[in-house]
Amino acid sequence: MNTIILILVGALGAISTFYVSEQLKQGAVRASAALSLFVGSFFYFFPELFNSYLSQHIPLVFIGASFVGMVSKQVLSNYILLGIAGCLFGFIYTNSSDFFQGFGGGLGTSAFIALVATFGVFKIVSILYKRVGYEQ
Repeated sequence: MNTIILILVGALGAISTFYVSEQLKQGAVRASAALSLFVGSFFYFFPELFNSYLSQHIPLVFIGASFVGMVSKQVLSNYILLGIAGCLFGFIYTNSSDFFQGFGGGLGTSAFIALVATFGVFKIVSILYKRVGYEQ
C-alpha cells in the first residue's frame, strides 16, 4: 500500500508542478520550490498523520516528481503523459534504493530517467501508429 501511495504522489507532484508553472505562469523553478516547500512543511509539522515511512518518503517523492513537472511545454504538455512519468518516477524511487548515489543526485537522475522513458515510449508509439495508418 505504501508503494501505491508513493507512486500516486509522484503523479500528483509532476502534474501539479507543471500546472502551476504553465497555467499559473509561475515558472518551473518557482512552481517546484513552492509546492515542495508546502509539502515538506506539512509533513514536518504533522508527521503523525501518516505512518513514519510515508511521512519520511512522501516529501522526497513529491520533490523528485516536481523535477519531472519542470519539463517545458514544448517538450511534453500532455497531462496524462506527465502523470505517467510521475508514476514511473515513484516506481523508480521505491525500487532503486541507493543505486543512483554518486550520479548527481538520485532524485534528479530518477526524474530524468522517468521523463525520458515516458517521452521515448510516446514517440515510438506515435511513429508506429503513423506507420500502421492510424492518426492521432
